[in-house]
Amino acid sequence: MYFENNKKASLVLADGTVFEGRSLGAEGKVIGEVVFTTSMVGYQETLTDPAYCGQIVVQTFPLIGNYGVNSEDGYSASNTPTGYIVRECCETPSNFRCEGNLESYLAKNGTVGLCDIDTRSLTRVIREKGVMNGAIVCGDYDKEALLKEINEFKAERAAAKVSVKEKQTFTAENGKYNVAVIDLGMTNAIKNALLERGCNVTVMPYNATADDILGVDPDGVIVSDGPADPTEAVEAIAAIKALCEKKLPIYGTCLGHQVLALANGIKTYKLKYGHRGASQPVKNFENGKTYITAQNTGFAVDKDSVPAGVAEVTHVNGNDGICEGLKYSNIPAFSTQFRPDTSGSPHDSGYLYDRFIKMMEENK
Repeated sequence: MYFENNKKASLVLADGTVFEGRSLGAEGKVIGEVVFTTSMVGYQETLTDPAYCGQIVVQTFPLIGNYGVNSEDGYSASNTPTGYIVRECCETPSNFRCEGNLESYLAKNGTVGLCDIDTRSLTRVIREKGVMNGAIVCGDYDKEALLKEINEFKAERAAAKVSVKEKQTFTAENGKYNVAVIDLGMTNAIKNALLERGCNVTVMPYNATADDILGVDPDGVIVSDGPADPTEAVEAIAAIKALCEKKLPIYGTCLGHQVLALANGIKTYKLKYGHRGASQPVKNFENGKTYITAQNTGFAVDKDSVPAGVAEVTHVNGNDGICEGLKYSNIPAFSTQFRPDTSGSPHDSGYLYDRFIKMMEENK
């Protein structure tokens, strides 16, 4: 295949492993945590997902870009991953909604990428050794100096980087409920799903206090998805503790699931290589059904640390059995490790929004 950019580029992992390929999109050097996603579609959503802040994303599906890009499918207003890696980038996409190809899109948005490498082999390295730091670098480089940089890298306070800086308000047609969303790296899908269900939405910054949130007179609160270690979200944890005391309906999703757990004395831990993709099976103990879910997280709630009488585990992952959902006992709150999105992902879990709305209705 032919691209204007045929410059040599490499991925260097923290353990010294090197994958050589071709530069894709913007040229340069980037360092981040190397993770993989198993989604076969939704690559534009992946590229605009705030939960990938500080990470270099590897697509396990071998051909990416075949339906191009457009101005409607972004999860947020900007590209978030530090870097992007694919096996093969489609040069000539074909779709009635296509407005351009992936190569040009990456270049335009300043995303440093890499293609023409064995992503299957790279994925096996991550699965066997766990996620690790790495760097995409164009042209020649000093390996020893680069390895020093890679091993010193740490993505800190990622949620603060992707959250809104001040509150934003969105009004639904015939809005019946007011929902405050604590933005730790939320996607547009949360806002759109709430607006479609007649909820006015106020998006609050990551460091909003409980008084700030109560000041917008919410009927309920959603703690959003987002990037990095949940223990770093100290401001949100403090705010949620106070909101729980007010018995305000709360739903936590992904990072929000973990932050809500921490606010209630439950522990979290880092997964070896995370859950990232649109095909994670989750069993719901409440109805016995298994759902196919979309996830993007590198941490999990420690189900063995859930105190008796505080919460019960409602969902577990069908692959590894980790905690995927909690229902709290003495407060109107629940949470899920997976997303209730209806954009670029399965629709199985959209019922969670309806459950949240029913909780607000019963609490009025």
